[in-house]
Amino acid sequence: QLQASGGGLVQPGGSLRLSCAASGFSFADYAIGWFRQAPGKEREGVVCNNGRGGTTYYADSVNGRFTISRDNAKNTLYLQMNSLKPEDTAVYYCSADIGIYSDYEAPVFFESRGQGTLVTVSS
Repeated sequence: QLQASGGGLVQPGGSLRLSCAASGFSFADYAIGWFRQAPGKEREGVVCNNGRGGTTYYADSVNGRFTISRDNAKNTLYLQMNSLKPEDTAVYYCSADIGIYSDYEAPVFFESRGQGTLVTVSS
């Protein structure tokens, strides 16, 4: 089970940190990631991180602004979002799955996913 939190309203240029707590499994060996869905749009991958020091893949739209990290001891995943733009407004979901992935879109299809947390970027 995954539980995301940390969403909210932020002004353009601001920052937010999302958290995702995992329970019922140890995700150190899992690929983890975030995807988002804006109103009226399809789900889109944001970032995928492979376990055990594996490679991370970011969508071009967030590369350089968003940073994924994990604390395996706490079974928690984070997404630091800086320089937020109105187009980043969406419900953000965390997800996890076994395997090695090489595509930032992969988290959209992961087996385990949490409920979303809403991020609104507006002045």
